[in-house]
Amino acid sequence: MDKIAVLIPCYNESKTVEKVVSDFRRVLPDATVYVYDNNSTDGTAELAAGAGAVVRHEYQQGKGNVMRRMFREIDAEAYILVDGDDTYPAEAAPEMVAAVTGRQADMVVGDRLSSTYYTQNKRPFHNFGNDLVRFCTNHLFGGKIKDIMTGYRAFSYQFVKTYPVLSRGFEIETEMTIHALQRNMQVENVVIDYRDRPEGSESKLNTYSDGFKVLGTIARLFKNYRPFSFFGILAAILAVFGIGFMIPVLGEYFRTGLVPRFPTLIVCCFVLVAALLLFISGIILSSQLAKDARDFEFQLQTVHHWRSEKKKAFPLGGRWPRPRPRPDEGQACGSRPFTGFLRKLSPHQSPAVTASPTREALLPQPANRDTRSAGFLLFGAQWAIIVLYVRTAHTTYNKEGLSREYIHYD
Repeated sequence: MDKIAVLIPCYNESKTVEKVVSDFRRVLPDATVYVYDNNSTDGTAELAAGAGAVVRHEYQQGKGNVMRRMFREIDAEAYILVDGDDTYPAEAAPEMVAAVTGRQADMVVGDRLSSTYYTQNKRPFHNFGNDLVRFCTNHLFGGKIKDIMTGYRAFSYQFVKTYPVLSRGFEIETEMTIHALQRNMQVENVVIDYRDRPEGSESKLNTYSDGFKVLGTIARLFKNYRPFSFFGILAAILAVFGIGFMIPVLGEYFRTGLVPRFPTLIVCCFVLVAALLLFISGIILSSQLAKDARDFEFQLQTVHHWRSEKKKAFPLGGRWPRPRPRPDEGQACGSRPFTGFLRKLSPHQSPAVTASPTREALLPQPANRDTRSAGFLLFGAQWAIIVLYVRTAHTTYNKEGLSREYIHYD
C-alpha cells in the first residue's frame, strides 16, 4: 500500500504529461505517480515513463474505464486524481491530501468555479454546462459541492474501494459526486487556480454529446438513489392528467346519469391505475434502498478492516515483502541434500529459512493431501448411496408392476 498515489489518466497528452508528472513528484516527494495510458498514439506513455512515472495501460477507451482499472489495481492511504492536461496546479495537492489524512475527508473537490475558471476558460457553453450540472446535482441530492465536473480530486481508501464505477466516459465525475452525497461521505472543497490548456493541447470533451450524457447520468442516478421522489413525481403527473380528464365525464354523469364519453373514462382509469403502480413501485424501491444503505455501512467496516490488516501485514511501505533466497539458490548455500535437511528442521533451528513470510505464505493455503482424500471418499460414498437408492426404487417398481400384471391376467 502506497502512502500517496497520484493517478493521471492520459489520452494523447504528450504536450503536457512530462510537466504534470514532474510537478507532482516535486510537491509530493513521498507519492507514487501513476500514469494510465488510454491508447495514446503520440508517445504519451514513453514521455511519462521518462519523467519518472509508473506507466500502465487501459485498452478500453473512456475515462470511466481507466478509473475502474486504477481504483482496482492501486492501494494507497490517500489518492490524488488529476488530468494530464496541465490545467490544475500541483501546489494544491498537499492541502487536499491533508484533508484526507488529517480531517478524514472521503473526497476533496478541487474547486475551479470559485476562482479563475470563468476567465481562463474560452468555451462559454462549458461555463453554462458546469452551472447547470451543479444546480441539478445540489438540488436533487442535497449537496453543497462547488464544482461537479472538476478533474482534480483527492480520495480516501474507503471511498476508492467502495465506489462502483459504472460510467465509461466523462460523466464519471458526476457519478462520483452523487455517490459521495448519497452515501453520506465527508466531502470538502478546496479552491484552486485553474489555467487553460497550453497552446497545441486539445480537449477531448465534446460540449454537446458529453453534456447530454452527464444530464442523463444525473437522471439515472436520481432514479436509482431517490426512487420514491422519482416515481412519485411520475405518479403525480399521471394522476393529474387522469383526474383532469375524468372530472368532465363525472360531472356529466352526475347531471344526466349518462356517460357519452365512455372511451375517455376507460383511458382515465388506466392512467390512474398506472399512477398507483408507479407510487407503489417507489415505496418498494425505497425500502430496498434502505437495506442497501445498511449493507453499504457494513461494507465500509469490512474495507476499514482490510486496510488495518494490510498495514499490519506489510510494514515495509505497504508492499509485499520480498522473499529471501532459498538455501538451494546460490553456491554458498550448499547442495540440495543439505537443503532437504534444513527443511526438516524446526523453525527455531533454522531461522534463516523462515524469517520472512512471502506473499504466498500470507495467502490462504490449499487443502493438504489427507483432506482431499477424505473429500473424494465422502463424494464417492454419496454417489454410491444415490445409485443404491435408485436401483432399489427401480426394482420395487418392477415387482409392483409384475404383481399388478399377474393379478390382471388372473
